[in-house]
Amino acid sequence: MTISATMPILIVDDYPTMLQIIRRLLREAGFENVDAVSSGGEALRKLREREYGMVISDWHMKTMTGLSLLKEIRADKRLKELPFIMITAESTPGLVTAAKDAGVSNYIVKPFTAATLRTRIISATAA
Repeated sequence: MTISATMPILIVDDYPTMLQIIRRLLREAGFENVDAVSSGGEALRKLREREYGMVISDWHMKTMTGLSLLKEIRADKRLKELPFIMITAESTPGLVTAAKDAGVSNYIVKPFTAATLRTRIISATAA
């Protein structure tokens, strides 16, 4: 997959402030085509309505965790190859391993910068 500033990105986080921060960091990293939702269920609906180039999701969310969302995406024939970056405040080896086992494209530990985000996006889309 080629990366471009117009690539549609879906961000998922149940904290509105974090959605704003991620959107701002994406803008700083050169990405403008961003949709944001506050739950895994909303993300799945959006992913079935529109084609995205990437999902960036928080791990810890109410109702559906980022890991559950990732597993749902990997189980869907149409979405299974979609690059998926997991964001979390935890770098516990067990969590990182669980995300890798579920097929995460990349993993970011909070806090992070626009440069880190851009690097991880490039890495995730190159895989």
